[in-house]
Amino acid sequence: MATTGEREQWREWIETKNKVLEEQLYALARQTRENWYGKDVYIRGLIEFTNYCKNDCYYCGIRRSNNKALRYRLTEEEILACCKTGYELGFRTFVLQGGEDLFFTDLRLARIVAAIKETYLDCAVTLSVGERSRKSYEMFYEAGADRYLLRHETANDAHYGQLHPKEMSLENRKRCLWDLKEIGFQVGAGMMVGSPGQTVECILEDLEFLKELQPDMVGIGPFIPHCETPFYGQKAGTVDQTLRLLAVVRLILPQVLLPATTALGTIEQDGRERGMLAGANVVMPNLSPSNVRDKYQLYDGKLCTGSEAAENLDNLKRSMEAIGYRVVSGRGDRAGYVRKAI
Repeated sequence: MATTGEREQWREWIETKNKVLEEQLYALARQTRENWYGKDVYIRGLIEFTNYCKNDCYYCGIRRSNNKALRYRLTEEEILACCKTGYELGFRTFVLQGGEDLFFTDLRLARIVAAIKETYLDCAVTLSVGERSRKSYEMFYEAGADRYLLRHETANDAHYGQLHPKEMSLENRKRCLWDLKEIGFQVGAGMMVGSPGQTVECILEDLEFLKELQPDMVGIGPFIPHCETPFYGQKAGTVDQTLRLLAVVRLILPQVLLPATTALGTIEQDGRERGMLAGANVVMPNLSPSNVRDKYQLYDGKLCTGSEAAENLDNLKRSMEAIGYRVVSGRGDRAGYVRKAI
């Protein structure tokens, strides 16, 4: 549990309009990041392998009620082809992200993970496929999966209910995260900034939960509305609030793997670079086949070209070098992480 003093410090950082204090916060976050990771920026090859989803989350463009979404699924062969391309470009982590698609059974996903690990022995595999049973997660871990991303979105139960249909619960989302951690995954949680109904108290609860969970990764991005969701027309989250939260999370969890997300780059042209200067140390260029990238629309305007595209890695390297950082090729595990024996 955070102390009263810690919560008040978090509140001050989150709410500040003082540019001097803000710059001090970013400088402290950068120094903390560099104490653990130096100037290195880790890259992840993102493979968005299905945009089918059984869930109906109110903020998400691939929600099952969106009958205008152009649905697709990649085959195992297509996923492996993405990995081959990524490996040749220098990626040593592949992130398989998709909606909660029942076509991809535990067995089918485990087989894909095993195939990647057998082919690319020096690579890490991250899964981001939503809520499953502990038994499912154990099967993925035994197949060789190293990391699992599951943003909690909000740690406030009432707010969770504002963002999700009744069949989903914060209790189950947290159960999944604790199961993943106990099994031995490098676990990623995270939240949207500026989502409808979010208050400063909600954000403080998020930070409290992250301190308790001690995840290895935290994904933070601004809420951006999608035109085919109930939240269309709602105000988007801001870059400044997102940057402050990135910095605060870096200070709470010094060793965390912290991405500068695609959403941050979508809402502001130099958002990703500003994220790095606020304490982030990970970027996730898109390795998906070019003919499906614009179909994985979680929110309106999602970037999938330019430096967000894996094949433009040289552009990314130059943009990172321009702010004093360097893209490195490697698994990029969380500092001090040792994989737990099965």
